[in-house]
Amino acid sequence: MPSRSRPVIVAVVFTLLALAGCSGGAGAGSGATSDSAALTAVGPKKAPGDEVCGRAAKPSGSRTIKHAMGQTEVPADPQRIVVLDSDKLDTVCALGLQDKLVGAIAVGTGEQPQYLGPTVHDVPTVGSIAEPALEKIAALKPDLILGSKFRTPDKYDELSKIAPTVFTESVGSTWKQNVLLDGKALRQGDRAKTLLTELTDRAEKVGQQVDGPTADVSLVRFIKAGIRIYGPDSFAGQVLADARISRPQFQQLNGAEDRRFTEISEEELQHADGKTIYVATYGQENVEAEQSALGSPLWKTLKGVKAERAFRVQDEVWMTGIGVIAAGRILDDLQESLAS
Repeated sequence: MPSRSRPVIVAVVFTLLALAGCSGGAGAGSGATSDSAALTAVGPKKAPGDEVCGRAAKPSGSRTIKHAMGQTEVPADPQRIVVLDSDKLDTVCALGLQDKLVGAIAVGTGEQPQYLGPTVHDVPTVGSIAEPALEKIAALKPDLILGSKFRTPDKYDELSKIAPTVFTESVGSTWKQNVLLDGKALRQGDRAKTLLTELTDRAEKVGQQVDGPTADVSLVRFIKAGIRIYGPDSFAGQVLADARISRPQFQQLNGAEDRRFTEISEEELQHADGKTIYVATYGQENVEAEQSALGSPLWKTLKGVKAERAFRVQDEVWMTGIGVIAAGRILDDLQESLAS
């Protein structure tokens, strides 16, 4: 028995010595803190609490958008959108947000445009561009309204009481800026920029394909007030310019205060001439005026007509679309007609 217990005793002794050594080291260190050369402790005087960890950022419930009427807090992710101009309808569709549309004004025919496809055909109509139906809009409970200062500046305050409302400044000549602002309000600013860049690139390619610099394209439209010739600052005119497609000298509207369009009489149809003539008519009520002009002797003398280079185009695309999708359709028409 004694011989067996000796190894155990030795092990215990060594363990006690080791513990004593550790204890002595700690004591030496403790003694150093009282020495004149000791370091002063720096750091928190109490154990840290939960505040040491960061807090996750909460998704913003709104964003501030600067626009033609000031600044407006809009939803971070709009779900119920009402549009009060045709360009806004085009932009919403171009950005793939058509399923979030709950209301839109009607242009011309009183129906939503065919060129945007069937998705928008069932969108409820909320009045006209000049007279949006406020009660109908309110009943739809929108969380974002897109409109234009140019169209209905007097309706802004009433619309703003219904839902956050963003107005662009003008129409036609500012259509690209409008796409960007509307895209920003819809939380799709980067996508809107990309769409415009892609459109510009395509326009340049189309212009090269159809020999744009020699095309000499005329833009004519029949409306209630008479006959309009569309210039370089119009929507369609800008699409032609992006494609480097030339225009007749008169239709440059040089020196005019408004270079979007000018009006002519039936006796001035020579100003509608070009190597290729595109004709649009606003609404069925103006078809009679169109037929009168197209049946006149002066129209038949135009070089574009004599060369059988006069084409009818969709008014809802070339004139009232005023957006990325409509611009793409114009390029389609140019490819088809100018390449023939």
